[in-house]
Formats: sequence, structure tokens, C-alpha cells
Amino acid sequence: MKFGVIFPQLEITADPAMVRDYVQAAEQLGFDHMAIYDHVLGADPAGHPGFNGPYTVDSLFHEPLVLFGYCAAITSRIELVTSVLIAPQRQTALIAKQAAEVDVLSGGRLRLGLGIGWNAVEYEALNENFHNRGRRLEEQIAVMRMLWTQPVVTFKGRYHTITAAGLNPLPVQRPIPIWLGGMAEAVLQRVARLADGWFPQFRATSQRAQPMLDQLRGYARETGRDPATIGIEGRINAADGGPDTWAAEIAAWRALGATHISFNTMRAGLAGPRDHIEAIRRFKEVAATA
Repeated sequence: MKFGVIFPQLEITADPAMVRDYVQAAEQLGFDHMAIYDHVLGADPAGHPGFNGPYTVDSLFHEPLVLFGYCAAITSRIELVTSVLIAPQRQTALIAKQAAEVDVLSGGRLRLGLGIGWNAVEYEALNENFHNRGRRLEEQIAVMRMLWTQPVVTFKGRYHTITAAGLNPLPVQRPIPIWLGGMAEAVLQRVARLADGWFPQFRATSQRAQPMLDQLRGYARETGRDPATIGIEGRINAADGGPDTWAAEIAAWRALGATHISFNTMRAGLAGPRDHIEAIRRFKEVAATA
């Protein structure tokens, strides 16, 4: 099982030195990967009556693929993971181009987690349709994989048209691994058919985890896939307890067949970036003996 960290962008500040110190600390501590959440815009609740999303205009979010271009230059080993990038609110060919560039600059260290998101405010601002985002994501995946593996692509679909065009440079990984995040049944079916892995996004392992994993694996068999080829990334939150809790959660995810675990230090009452580094250091000690 591989261990990673969630980049604590809500609490890391916009100081490039703090970003650098955290990213390099995660690599030096031996973590296998670093994952990052995504939001382009935050909504002002005062302008959106009834808005109850977990993030607002006051929530700091670094842009994932731009940040990963920076990370590619200051690291040499750690895998860079979007967990998840909201793909349908972006232009597909542009995602493919940016992802390929990160993969090239990092030497093939990108894992592209995708999702459909929940924030209609962002979709409106980015001029994309919030209501067909799941269907468009499926076609986006097909288009991106073509662009990453073929020098010239011609494609005519429901949502995309490409006429004799291609990316240059192509990525190191051909194709870049695509994982999907979300908990709905439609997401499980999509993962089983299309994805290399799944971000369950459980707050913690629970009685819900095993039934949903069984459901996913059943869908995979129906499509003729070996469920063991689908990666599963659990998540452990520092806010939920200390080292004993973390060790128990690692054991629980291992029993469920998880291939990866990420440790999230946000919203755990940490005072600043240095405390986040200390928290991931403590977690790595637990993971090394779990």
C-alpha cells in the first residue's frame, strides 16, 4: 500500500516558500504521492441565497496543474495527484495539454484524478453546463486518452470535435492514469468501465465502505475487468484522532484492499504550515510500522 498526503492548501497560505517547504518535506519524509483538491472560484454566500457549500470565496485554493508545474521543478520522486480536478468545467483539450506538460516536466509523475464537482457557481463563471457534467466527463476521458497516445487525432462526439490535430509534446505516460472521485452509483459504474482507480472520499472507513467496494467490484466484473486492476485510495483525517486512530484506519483500509492512502491535515486545528509538516511526519512514523 502506498502512502501520500493531501496538500493542505486551505491552510498553507499563498507564500511560495511555505508551499516549497511543505512539498519538499513530504518528499523527503518518503511519501509516495501528494494529492490536491481543486476549485477555480469560491462563491460569496451573501450573493447566493441558500448556498451551503463547504468552501467559499474565503477559502484559499492553489490551482492544481499550475502548482504541479512548480512542484515538478522542486521535487524528483513524489507522484503528483489531482484528487480531484473538476474536469467538465474545463475545456478538455486544454486539460489534456496541461496534464501532458506536467507529466513531461515531472518525468511521468502525474496521476489525474477527475470529478464532476458540486459548485454550479463555478460552472456558470467558466461558461460550462452544470447539468450534463457526468455525461460530458465520460467523453472527456476518451478524448484525453486519444490526445495523450496519438500524435494526430480526429474525433467527432456528442460534446467534442477535433479535426486532424494533436498535442506536442505528448506525455511520458501514454496514457496518463485517470482516477475518478465520488460516491454516487453512477460514479461507481463509471469507474468500473473507464477509470484506473477510485477515490472513495469516505471521511473514514465505515460499514458503508465494504458494500460500496463490493458494488464497484461487481460492476467491474460485469464489464469484463479484473477488479484488482482498479486502484483504491483511502483517506485518513488528522482531525479524527491521533496515532492510534491512524493505525487502526490504515489496518481497516488494508483489509478492504486499498492500494493507496492519503493523510489529510486540514481542519485539524493546526496553527500554520510548520504544524502541517510536523503532522505528516508523525503520520509517516505510524505508517512505517502499521
